[in-house]
Amino acid sequence: MSALPRHVPSSTDLHGALWLRSSYSTGANNCVETARPSAGPWAGLLAVRDSKDPARPALLFSPESWVGFTAAAHGL
Repeated sequence: MSALPRHVPSSTDLHGALWLRSSYSTGANNCVETARPSAGPWAGLLAVRDSKDPARPALLFSPESWVGFTAAAHGL
């Protein structure tokens, strides 16, 4: 079994991805955006990028890893 990719060199490589921001975002481009790629090698993973520079790399998480991360961050 091959390892899951950990990042996308440029988040613009995720063609057709619908990037979403938190409802708490103020629109000042100082937040993260998430997308769920539906096709290609990244299908089924969660992509996360910096809204200040959307052409930079996006990090990829399995759904389970993202749930664990957000649960741990919420507990801080």
